[in-house]
Amino acid sequence: MKVYAGMSPDLSMGEVIEHARRVEALGYDGLQVSETVHDSLALSLLVAEHTERITIRTSVALAFVRSPTLTAYAAWDLAKFSNGRFQLGLGTQIRQNIEERYAMAWSDPIGSMRDYLGALRALFACFVTGGPINFESEHIRLSRMQPFFNPGPDEHTEPPLLYLGGVNPKICQLAGELADGFVTHPTNSNPRYLESLCRPNLERGRLDAERPMGGFELVAGTQVISGGSARAVDAERERQRRLLAFLFSTPAYRPTLDLYGWGDMGERLQAMVRSDRFDDLKAVVTDEVLDALIPTAGFEDLADVLLERYSDLCEGITIAVPADPADDGQFREVLAALQAT
Repeated sequence: MKVYAGMSPDLSMGEVIEHARRVEALGYDGLQVSETVHDSLALSLLVAEHTERITIRTSVALAFVRSPTLTAYAAWDLAKFSNGRFQLGLGTQIRQNIEERYAMAWSDPIGSMRDYLGALRALFACFVTGGPINFESEHIRLSRMQPFFNPGPDEHTEPPLLYLGGVNPKICQLAGELADGFVTHPTNSNPRYLESLCRPNLERGRLDAERPMGGFELVAGTQVISGGSARAVDAERERQRRLLAFLFSTPAYRPTLDLYGWGDMGERLQAMVRSDRFDDLKAVVTDEVLDALIPTAGFEDLADVLLERYSDLCEGITIAVPADPADDGQFREVLAALQAT
């Protein structure tokens, strides 16, 4: 099983460099670069410059706020600069964020993402050959690529693998059909979600496209409650309680709640957010919810707990780096145990 680290949105640009170096030194297979308060493609360039081995994947860059051509230029450069270590993970985000936070248009997210992936692959092919482009779909039309603006011909650079991130059945089906991998959202990475919703729809997409599952990577983007001491585990438990409470206030993130019959909890959290009662959110996420949705163990037992939950369900998993660098030595053993399976 491959193991990927994430990245806190609180890190400054300089701190991202140190974080990436630590991730590589710990022995992770890769680093997933999120898009919250920084541009994920800019951060990916920093990571590529200051690491030598790990995979670098945006998880996820927002597609609909970027021209596919600009995304293709950046992804091509990153793939080339990193010697093939960069992977482009894309997501739709939710309508309110696209329209109100980014001031961009929202229309038909699944159809638009389908066309976006097609446009990227057409652009990468154009860069390989150095030739013209002619891609036309319902939402995207690309017909102009003068030689002056084409980074090709370049037969040596491998186009980056394309991953999707998301939650709902249709995005899983689209990923199975057109993408190289899929990264689940932290709110929807529970084994019940993977077994009953995610994997069946990925497999349906692969079947419709006549693409075997071999070579496709499903990464469970689970949160983990762990630490080098009981006190550290307890502190992380409360941090995860607050985080889940905020995330589950978003209706799009409720599939796992519905699978457990907890849909009313999401509605309560949403109402509290609308009333600016942020301090009250954590009381709604009970110990029962935490125990069901987030694996909990000290470092000495963490690998066994994660393998029991995920070994038959995914090819990769995300685990945050230890909060205390003093735990790095013990944590390396956790990573090695997971990677040995």
